[in-house]
Amino acid sequence: MHQEASKEQPLFQYQLAGKSITVLGTAHVSKSSADKVKELLSTGDYDGVAIELCPSRYNSMVNPDSLAKMDLFQVFKDGKTSMVIASLALGAYQQKMAEELGIEPGAEMRMAIDQAKEMNSEIHLIDREIGTTLKRVYNNVPWWKKMGIMGGLLGSVVSTEKVSESDIERLKEGDILETTFSQFAEEEQAIFSPLIDERDQYMAARLEQIVASSDNKSILAVVGAGHLKGMQSYLTQDESISTQDELYSKAQATIDRLDSIPKKSAWPKFIPWIIVAILLTGFAIGFNKSTDLGIQLIIYWVLINGTLSALGAAIAKGHPLTVIGAFFAAPLTSLNPTIGAGMVTAGIELYLRKPNVGDFSALKKDTTHISGWWKNKVARTLLVFFFSTLGSAIGTYVAGFKIFETLASG
Repeated sequence: MHQEASKEQPLFQYQLAGKSITVLGTAHVSKSSADKVKELLSTGDYDGVAIELCPSRYNSMVNPDSLAKMDLFQVFKDGKTSMVIASLALGAYQQKMAEELGIEPGAEMRMAIDQAKEMNSEIHLIDREIGTTLKRVYNNVPWWKKMGIMGGLLGSVVSTEKVSESDIERLKEGDILETTFSQFAEEEQAIFSPLIDERDQYMAARLEQIVASSDNKSILAVVGAGHLKGMQSYLTQDESISTQDELYSKAQATIDRLDSIPKKSAWPKFIPWIIVAILLTGFAIGFNKSTDLGIQLIIYWVLINGTLSALGAAIAKGHPLTVIGAFFAAPLTSLNPTIGAGMVTAGIELYLRKPNVGDFSALKKDTTHISGWWKNKVARTLLVFFFSTLGSAIGTYVAGFKIFETLASG
């Protein structure tokens, strides 16, 4: 194992199973990183190029119009709304930093892709899917911190503060995902472990997999400088492995482990049904005492739940009919955990304000500014879903407390 230390482009080289691997650490705020990538690949010494991108991020980079193929209703149906919003917020914050610093996001990765194609070198994507990483981050924190993650991501887009010196230094260290999350999760190990350490392991395993399964003899891996130390540590552990089959098997086991999403406990699934049972019991008790009391409880339920969900839809600047739909849908959907208010409101919004190709094409650009989230029909529909769902959830608890407070005083 040989390592060279350079202020902006640290790299290390090693031999594994008879093949040569060079791992180059890049800095996102340095043009010299892209120049170094071009310099190395121009030598023609590498027949394989591994880059710190997952398939989704790579596709987004080489095919900017890929978002136009997104099926919004399927996103809502599959429960991926929060994940899509988080991904857009991440991209928006990164673009915001790039604009303030006068850099092109992922310039060194683009250079690696373009140069590899020019030199007819095979391209390998070694980073874990961003959706999987975000899910593991989300599942790695207590439930009361989950909203903080989403709020922090959206807040990073809304904030008018300039990029701080500490942010710039983190970017020089080379991981833009960590820089984004550090805005609201300073030194939060539960978040940084899936973001950094797990990805160090994952990318090291992917390199081992490439060594074991490809015909490449000399591979250049382009990663953020912040990953160099961790990847070197994990790769060093496996230098004693001599056979390609053993190397591939070990690497695949690591990848499978880090690609898995930890199973959630079964009991939280019953909470919504328990809440419904408690509320229906409250209504039954009210009607048992008197018809007037029962009707009063239902009015409380409809007004509180419906109003807060409608308020959420209004905050998202949903169509007036969407706001009205939220008011009537929320009290009903809150009593049926199989469908949420957001599904109804988003469906109405999609029907009334169907996004066109231009909205999808402009999505990444529009979401870099707070006003764009409300201007773009795609982003606004996501916000309608999110805020009307949040309003209904809050309304369920507020109305529930009001109902039982009324029963106790009656």
